[in-house]
Amino acid sequence: MSSPGLLDRIERYFALAPLADARVHSIGALQVPIGRAEWPHPARPRPGFDGDVALDDVRAAIALQEKAGLPASLEWLADRCRGLATVARTAGLVVDELPLLVADDPVEVLLPSEVRLYLVGADDPRLGLYQRLAALAFASPGRAPADQGPRSAPEVAQDDPGPADVPPTEVLRDRVASGATVMMVAVDDGEPVAIGSHQPLQVDGTEISEVVGVATLPRFRGRGLGAGLTSALVEHARQTADLVFLAAGDDDVARVYERAGFARVATSCVAERPPG
Repeated sequence: MSSPGLLDRIERYFALAPLADARVHSIGALQVPIGRAEWPHPARPRPGFDGDVALDDVRAAIALQEKAGLPASLEWLADRCRGLATVARTAGLVVDELPLLVADDPVEVLLPSEVRLYLVGADDPRLGLYQRLAALAFASPGRAPADQGPRSAPEVAQDDPGPADVPPTEVLRDRVASGATVMMVAVDDGEPVAIGSHQPLQVDGTEISEVVGVATLPRFRGRGLGAGLTSALVEHARQTADLVFLAAGDDDVARVYERAGFARVATSCVAERPPG
């Protein structure tokens, strides 16, 4: 299903996504968004660029990010800028390759009958709890297939998202209020157990949305909550979006999504500073 035009549209989405809450600096072929630490955006090659990115430019981008208190982070399509992985590793970053998929002919994946799914509003008193749930789920090892998302989160020590009155970050509340982030939560017996979002954006006259941050608390994994939640997010996004895509955690997760009607179109590379 991959085509140059499709990848161009996805690159345009990534280029436009930071503009609402970050200032974008140009360093050689790289675009480096500098904004709030609560919602960082990675540096990326400018849309359509498929040449060589200089090591000095990568190092300068990292220095600018870290000076602003942001994580060192670089993302690009592996099908373009093929030598960038070597350059990023030379700059001290760890590179992961994530399958990039689009919702081609989605198959509805039902959640267990006892699980209820809710759209989250900006005034939801448990919005901060949901944000902490996502942090906990991503920090815990042993993720089940289809319970992974493309974004990482800080470590939390226990398998409990904590008190319900934890305030959310201001940027998350603002994004939910504006519709820039559409969040859904899966609830089992009154307890939130899985979370996920899609992020719609107008790109050259049509809407594109990325599904991100689909995660399930460790003790609730293995029940298909991630796949069911992703299916619901795609169904919601496709009501207005012309294109819906996501980056899977690895090839095994990608195969789960392929069985749910997704098609792999490319590989997304993510380069970050190693922990410690």
